Amino acid sequence: MHTIDQSSSVKERKNMTNSTTISGFLLVTFSGNPEIEILQASLFLVFYLVALTGNMLIITAISIDHSLHSPMYFFLKHLSFWDLCYITTTVPRSICNSFMHSGTISLWECILQCFALTFSGYAEIAMLTVMSYDRYVAICFPLRYEIIMDTTTCVHGVLAAWIIGLISGVMHTTATFSIHFCGPNVIHQFFCDIPQLLKLSCSNDYIPELGVSAFMCFAAFVCFISIGLSYTHIFSTVLRMPSAEGRAKAFSTCLPHLCVVILFFSTGLFEFLRPPSDSPTVLDFLLTVLYTVVPPTFNPMIYSLRNKAMKTALRKVFKERQPNLFC
Repeated sequence: MHTIDQSSSVKERKNMTNSTTISGFLLVTFSGNPEIEILQASLFLVFYLVALTGNMLIITAISIDHSLHSPMYFFLKHLSFWDLCYITTTVPRSICNSFMHSGTISLWECILQCFALTFSGYAEIAMLTVMSYDRYVAICFPLRYEIIMDTTTCVHGVLAAWIIGLISGVMHTTATFSIHFCGPNVIHQFFCDIPQLLKLSCSNDYIPELGVSAFMCFAAFVCFISIGLSYTHIFSTVLRMPSAEGRAKAFSTCLPHLCVVILFFSTGLFEFLRPPSDSPTVLDFLLTVLYTVVPPTFNPMIYSLRNKAMKTALRKVFKERQPNLFC
């Protein structure tokens, strides 16, 4: 009995030693082939440049075009900002690691990455919910739209997104990095993924993080239900419109937002439902890319291709920039 107790205490001391000596992690993707890593980094670079260009163009166009100074585009500008934050959190570091053939990331960088990813992700969910409410008021109560969606309401909506993102980031990051990490500090992902970090827990220290995750998933589900209810009322109102032109105009402003919502929530749902893998496959990698890289990259395209006002504003931006290219 004494031998068992002694071995248990030795094991506990070893776990505590491992948990205190971990100063970083090793990010490992599905393939250790250098050529495939370079190909992955090149594709990520293309995606990132497209996302950076598209979202910056939207932010610039809305900022300089006075015809777009309305609540809908005010929220869209902030959504593009969160898209930039969301993809910048993970992709640039992954590109550098692949080109330098080094997957090491320090503990503090990992903490910052988890916080920034959760912060921007939940802020984007909140912003999409606010935008659905804006479209609901615009379609269902057009005569009262300017009264309901005044400057104060718009500012409060953006502040709410910031606060929700901040609270979510602090809760997730605090709960995740309050656990003791044991064993090999290898994360089978191209960024510090929280489910992968929980697998490195020494014991049941990860239970508080599971509670936080369950609570935040419930909050995201409430946002999704709110968006669904808003669009149920929107489509019910649009289909009763006598004018075909009015229905087309309403759909042109609502469909891009609905596409973005479906893209963001469906890709996030894939990540939430799939169990974390000890030996990552190409499918695991692609599913992760779907919810971290694809939405910020394609959101600007969805809004600019389906929105006439955005296309007109973007043309103005290019026309104003062209003379400067030859100066």
